[in-house]
Amino acid sequence: MALSSDELVKREISDFIGHGDSGLKLRIFPQSSREDQELFSAGGLTFGVNQVSYGSCDAAWYSEEAWIDPFNNSIGKSKPLIAVEATDALNRGSSGNAQYQRFHHALGAVKAGCIGVYYFRPGKDKIQEDLFAMAYRASQLELGTYIVTDSINKLKKLVNLTGNPSALEKELSQLLEDMEDRFQSKFRLKYNSDWHKFASDRSTLLIDGMVIKHAGRMSRNFTDSSQRAGHIAVGEMYLTKYFFPNKPIIYLFAKMLKSERESLDQRKTFDKEWHLLRNEPDVSIATLDDIVGISRNTKKRLIAIKDDPLKGTALQIYKKCMQEIVFGLQSKTMTIALN
Repeated sequence: MALSSDELVKREISDFIGHGDSGLKLRIFPQSSREDQELFSAGGLTFGVNQVSYGSCDAAWYSEEAWIDPFNNSIGKSKPLIAVEATDALNRGSSGNAQYQRFHHALGAVKAGCIGVYYFRPGKDKIQEDLFAMAYRASQLELGTYIVTDSINKLKKLVNLTGNPSALEKELSQLLEDMEDRFQSKFRLKYNSDWHKFASDRSTLLIDGMVIKHAGRMSRNFTDSSQRAGHIAVGEMYLTKYFFPNKPIIYLFAKMLKSERESLDQRKTFDKEWHLLRNEPDVSIATLDDIVGISRNTKKRLIAIKDDPLKGTALQIYKKCMQEIVFGLQSKTMTIALN
């Protein structure tokens, strides 16, 4: 029987790195365990800050020192140094934005001041260059350092260098520089270093110092457990935030009504993805009802497909409607007024 993605990467971490050579201990749970859902300070592998959880990691290396967990300021007996979110996605057809969907798991550790690593087991696909830049920029803005890599050897080296702070800092700086270089190479080649072209390719508008990201998410994406769009929505939100830092971001779900947003706020209070979308600083969720100046016909057409997956006729309608909305926002005949 073939191993699942989680079990495969966890075994690789355990067998190839283990506890490492610097006296740290490795915390890792079997795939069937739910212990990783607990906060790190409570014996799990979940990190967060200010009562906001960012999802569980697959493994973490720690020392036996007291640590104040920034999620709730509780005191733990173990201090995490490196936390890793690992995936076999490159061998399982994840070549596009699906790679973003677990970015926030390791981000929780980074926000908590640790080294967070998003490790991709090498495969037939490549890591999206955007992820390298997202992690690089998160490292500039957050308390810890974020590394994205497909090298188990680099991860092992980080673990083994934890006993040598100066060497570890040098290694981290080099990895960050390499990550930024990989993104910039694509940025120059594909976008001619033009941020407006980059934004447009990602359904994003830059208007008057504000960033508007639009996507065809619907309420069911966040209520149906079979849907993965909620995870991807969070990843795309962080892509937008870290590429356009210190700017207010409006995440426009033009297939969602205000009443559905309010319902999700009430029903999904403890849903990690929706909670992150609603609690990330400088990020607001806008709906179809928040678009001022939209024609009655366009709104009617979007309402008619609001519960339909974006394919076939529904996709054609959505694209046509979004062309009108994008033009309206750019020409200032439409605005977004959150209410």
